[in-house]
Amino acid sequence: MSATANVREILRTRGISDERLDFLIQHSAEVIRGFQEPDGAYPASPTFSAYKGYSWLRDGSFIAEGMSRFGDVNSVDNFHNWVNATLSGRREQVDDLVARHQAGQDIPLADMLPTRFTFDGRDGSDPWWDFQTDGYGMWLWQVGEHVTRHGVDPTQWAAGLAVAFDFAAEFWQTNCYDWWEEHSECVHTSTLGALFAGFEAVARGSLLDAERTARSVELAAAVREFVLAKATVTGRAQDPSAPHLAKWVGSEAVDASLAACVVPFGIVDIDSSLGHNTIDAVERDLSVDGGVHRFRADVFYGGGQWLLLSCLVGWNKAVAGDVADAARYLAWVAEQARANGDMPEQVDNHLNHPEHEAEWIEKWGTVATPLLWSHGMFLTLAHTLGLISSKA
Repeated sequence: MSATANVREILRTRGISDERLDFLIQHSAEVIRGFQEPDGAYPASPTFSAYKGYSWLRDGSFIAEGMSRFGDVNSVDNFHNWVNATLSGRREQVDDLVARHQAGQDIPLADMLPTRFTFDGRDGSDPWWDFQTDGYGMWLWQVGEHVTRHGVDPTQWAAGLAVAFDFAAEFWQTNCYDWWEEHSECVHTSTLGALFAGFEAVARGSLLDAERTARSVELAAAVREFVLAKATVTGRAQDPSAPHLAKWVGSEAVDASLAACVVPFGIVDIDSSLGHNTIDAVERDLSVDGGVHRFRADVFYGGGQWLLLSCLVGWNKAVAGDVADAARYLAWVAEQARANGDMPEQVDNHLNHPEHEAEWIEKWGTVATPLLWSHGMFLTLAHTLGLISSKA
C-alpha cells in the first residue's frame, strides 16, 4: 500500500471518507481564494469581530504556503504583491527606526512596524498588541519557499523584501509580543525561529542584493547560536535527560508554536535530539487526542485546541517519517470542520480553563470561523502527506 493510500485508510477508519477529505481540501482553497481581497491581502477571518478588516503577515505567510503547495500561484503572487506594496511604503519609517536604534534611543512600541495591516496597508485605528517581528521573518521565508517551488521571479518584490529584511535584521533581539499577542517583555523562541528562517531564505540567494545576502548568513548563524545558548531547557524534573526548546528566553514552559522552530523553520534539525525532544515536549504537554493547545496557561476562549497547531505538529511528524501519526493529526482537524467545510480557530472539546470561555464570547462573539490560517495549514499538511499534487 502506498503512503498516500495508507493515509486515506487511516482517515476512513476515523469516519472521514475519501469524498469528505477531497471536499475539505478543495473547500480550504476556495475559502482562501474566495475571501482574498482584490489587492491580494488574506484576511485573518472575514467575520470575527476582532480580526475583521485586517491581514497579518504571520497568518498570511502560512496561508500563502498552503496555497503555494496547492498550486494556486496567482493567489500567492497577489498576496506578495500586496505585502510588497504595503512594506515598500514603509521605507522611510524603517530607515528612521534603524537610525534611532543604532543611536541608542529607547523606541516606544507604538513607533514600530505593526504585526497586522488594514487591507489598504495602513496600521489601523483599533488598539492591538502590535509589535511582533516574527511575521517579517515569515514573509521572507514564504517568498523563498514559493520562489523555489514555482520558479517565480522575486525581484518584483525586492523593495518590500528589503524593508522586511532591514527591520528584522535590526530588531531581531528586541523584546516583542509573541505569536499570541502576549508577553512583550520577553524574547520568544518561536519568533527567533521565524526570523532565522527568513534570514536563511535570503542567505540562499536570489531574493535580495549581495550585501544583504552576505549579512543574512551571519544573522542566521547568530540567531541559531542565541537560541541554542539562551532558549534551551537543559532538563526538567519530568525528564532531565531530554533538553528541548523553551517558550521564551528564561522560561521552562512549552508552547506549541515551538514546533515551527523544527519544521518548517529548521533552526533545530528534525533529526536532532533537540528537535525530537521539542516535538515530544509539545505533544506531552499540549496534545490531547490529536488536538493541540497553545500553552497550558492559555485562557483565551477557555484555552481550547487549535486546528492550525494540530496541523503544525502533524507536519513535523510527517517530515520525520511518522506518516501514521501525521495522518491522525490530519484526521482530528478534519473532524473539527463544520458541515459546510469551514474550519474554526479552536474548538472547546477539551478546555484548559473552561471558566474563562464565557468572558471571551461576551467580548468578541463566538470563535473565529472560518479562520484562513486553519485552512492554509490543512492544505500544507495534506500536501506533505501526498494528498495534493502540485509542483512542490
